[in-house]
Order: sequence, then C-alpha cells, then structure tokens
Amino acid sequence: MTRIPQKSGGKGSQKWLQHYVETDPVALQPKTLKPLTWLSPLASDDYAEYMDASFLHRLDLSALVPALQSFWPASGPRWDGMARVGNSVVLVEAKAHIAEALSTPSAASAPTSRSLIAASLARTKAALGADDRSDWSRCFYQLSNRIAHLWWLRENKVDAHLLFVGFVNATDMPHPARIENWEALYLAANHALGLSERHPLSRYIHHVHPDVTAA
Repeated sequence: MTRIPQKSGGKGSQKWLQHYVETDPVALQPKTLKPLTWLSPLASDDYAEYMDASFLHRLDLSALVPALQSFWPASGPRWDGMARVGNSVVLVEAKAHIAEALSTPSAASAPTSRSLIAASLARTKAALGADDRSDWSRCFYQLSNRIAHLWWLRENKVDAHLLFVGFVNATDMPHPARIENWEALYLAANHALGLSERHPLSRYIHHVHPDVTAA
C-alpha cells in the first residue's frame, strides 16, 4: 500500500496535471466520457499519487487487493491521476514531452516478479489479439503495463477507463509537443505493441491534449 505525497509547483506533466485538476478540470475532460470527479492529484490530499494497493483503496476497490497481488508484483504502476465517473473509474497517465513516453524496460529484479509481469503481459496480449511477436517489456513498457492494468480491472468486472493526457506547448520541458506529435506517438506505440486500431480495449482508452499556453 503506497501513497506518495507530492509538492506543488514542480515542472512538466506533474505540474500541469496538478494545475488543471485544481483550476480548469474541463480542459482534462474527454468528450467520450461524462464529467470526471477527480480523486488525485488534489491539493487537499497533498497532491498524492497512488500505486499498488493504495490506488485500489482510493477507488473504493479494496476487495481486489488480493487479486492484484496475483496479477502484478509490488512497485507497480504509479498513477499520475485518478477519477470517477459515477460507478466507473478512470486511471490517468500524463506526459509533457515525447521522451517521457519512451520508457525503459521493467526494472523488476526478482525472478518471481519478472515472471509474474511476463505472464500478465502475455495474458493481456492474448486477450487483445496483439501480434505475438511484439515485445511489451521494452520501449513502450510503461504504456503496456497501464493497458494491462486496464484489462485486469475490466476482467474483474470494474468499468475502468484509461486517460492519456498529452500536454501541448509545455515549454518548461525540452522539445514541447504538438497535438500531431502525440497522435503520431500513440499510433507508433500501438504498432510496436502489435495492437490493431480497434482492439477490445480501444473504446475504454481516451486522449486529451490541453494547450498550456492558455494556462
């Protein structure tokens, strides 16, 4: 169970997500969902980020903690944000420049952890009909493990969604991105992960691109 308080006024995606959740949540609202009720990051909650069992507790899904431990080892995804839409839950991954999305391979060192991750990624790939030759553990590992958790939640009868926030014109970071950069990145990522344009989870994955020059 891990809750990680954060400071305000940092930089990059963390700074901008905090800013928009507190001052302009409409800019983070996907057109494909009803209005979000944000659970993190919130100023009233130390802008905390959640991972492992704590993200399930925050979403009122504590009953799934034992099942999560069978699906993913400790030190799993650290969610940039979380929200609810009625009985639905939304997990949020935010980026301010393209390099942030090009993650390193899994850092799990214990053989049992590596085996569990590999097995869970393989289950997700098979369920989504991904090309078996694709490698979900390398360049887009962060993206693949987020998709795996989305699949796992839905397999456990949770109406879960995944929201990718790609900030535009974030000049506080190197090489600020435009909307077309984000769109191209996720097209390339899906290709690398062997996912078709319309796969079983695509309707539950959403993208927004707030332009921070208006902030």
